[in-house]
Amino acid sequence: MECDKCDREAVMNAAYSGAHLCEVHFCRSVEKRTRRRIRSDALIPKDATPDEPECWVIGLSGGKDSVVLTHILDETFGKDPRIEMLALTIHEGIEGYRDKSVEACVELADDLDMRHELVSYDEEFGVRMDDVAESDPLNMAPCAYCGVFRRDLLERYAEEFGADKLLTGHNLDDEAQTALMNFLEGDVKQVAKHFDASLGSFEDRHTQNEFVPRAKPLRDIPEKEVALYAHLKDLPAHITECPHASEAYRGEIQQLLWDLEENHPGTRHSIVAGYEELAKLAADEYRGAGEADLNDCENCGAKTSGTRCRKCKLVDAITAV
Repeated sequence: MECDKCDREAVMNAAYSGAHLCEVHFCRSVEKRTRRRIRSDALIPKDATPDEPECWVIGLSGGKDSVVLTHILDETFGKDPRIEMLALTIHEGIEGYRDKSVEACVELADDLDMRHELVSYDEEFGVRMDDVAESDPLNMAPCAYCGVFRRDLLERYAEEFGADKLLTGHNLDDEAQTALMNFLEGDVKQVAKHFDASLGSFEDRHTQNEFVPRAKPLRDIPEKEVALYAHLKDLPAHITECPHASEAYRGEIQQLLWDLEENHPGTRHSIVAGYEELAKLAADEYRGAGEADLNDCENCGAKTSGTRCRKCKLVDAITAV
């Protein structure tokens, strides 16, 4: 089948839009949608100048999403004096899997001549995810531990590096899954927090001084299109699922969305668009609720509603085994 925009052979057929695109026009489409999201989210403040540039820390895991995001950001802003970028990689301590993806991160950073920092759970917390998955002191899925540790390091090092924003490679599928999970769990306050943490335009968000705000420029791009872009551009992405991945609930939501999308193309886009609108309304209603009750963790100083943060409690449980 021919491309809608030229006579070359199409490499992608998007059922949600009816588009048939060749390699060239498909890649341009992914880049255009990513840049449009950056503009609509107002990632670059109007007062950014070469004298006072924005600092963006990119969470680079070596997987397809973060690699594609880093590549497009470099293509777009690599020579923009208003933007300074650095890539942050976290090694969880998963033998073989993370070692190979770190190699992909190093290769990409070298190719782009981008500053690259590597931190590890072992050095920071004295734990390795391989050991945590084996011992499982709290009888939780490995992802439950890992998510807490990863968020802590991303936020802490983004702040340490003076980041104005923390950019992650969450794609459309990721966001649709999270939106549906939050709806089904019925936690409206969590939806409100989600908006101010990582959704919508920075002109609409209320960002707290103690947290580096997040941005997700790929959240309009379906997962399969991100993977295809990485393949066509021959990017050094490590496309392999984590051996400890076992989020059963998210997996059920993922399958549900695949089925809905197949029968009703455009479902993911509709869910995410509607979720962001409702999340903004929730944020306006609940903004500030509970902020006055936050304390500094007695161990690490992180903000928490109790005396000890979730991350420190998990480390305590793991090291006590």
